[in-house]
Amino acid sequence: MAKLLDLERILHRQGFGTRKMCRILIINQAVTVNGEICDDPDAKFALDDQLHFTVDGDAWQYREHSYLLMHKPAHYECTHKTQFHPTIYTLLPEPLVARGVQCIGRLDEDTTGLILLSDDGQFIHKVSSPKHHVPKVYAVTCKHRLSDEDLQHLLSGVKLIDEEETITALAVTRRTETLIEMTLAEGKYHQVKRMIAAIGNRVEELQRIRIGQLTLPDDLAAGQWRWLSAEDLIAVQS
Repeated sequence: MAKLLDLERILHRQGFGTRKMCRILIINQAVTVNGEICDDPDAKFALDDQLHFTVDGDAWQYREHSYLLMHKPAHYECTHKTQFHPTIYTLLPEPLVARGVQCIGRLDEDTTGLILLSDDGQFIHKVSSPKHHVPKVYAVTCKHRLSDEDLQHLLSGVKLIDEEETITALAVTRRTETLIEMTLAEGKYHQVKRMIAAIGNRVEELQRIRIGQLTLPDDLAAGQWRWLSAEDLIAVQS
């Protein structure tokens, strides 16, 4: 049986402010639950995915945890405190930021593509930890033509500064003379750029296109986000 909780606490847990702020929203009739205005902060509801509510007209569904997919645009940073560029958290509704969603692995300011966010610590660890070997695939556009020897070098391992062991790609697929898809199982600092630099080339454009078996949706424009479905969650960890 689903757990019951009063509406004030539900809104608070979902990121709509302090409990006092949530109580005021409810009393001021700014909240509907399953299509009906509820002005009783102490009214109790079952915590399940059938609980739908609106706050100031914006529709929400109760979720124990948040699992999000974003198409990260260029010139955004994956941190809350930035100096020169806006943060990707400004692209999310405030309640999601307030409840503490975090990027699962950062992308550089000029790197675009698939990034996941969540407030579920276990999920974040499972996707980001090298121990779980969740592959990440990048489309890498280089300045100079890549030879077959260059690709083999990436597969056999390159030595990076400040790294004791050689770093290898899980897979490398040529798309054009200067474009490859590279699969990695870890996410070291500037790893793709450093690996390409180690073979005497330079990254001109970088996009992450897949995590696990989850591919960046073609219909998701840069700067947009959506919830991960149950099928997406399985694909990410496959």
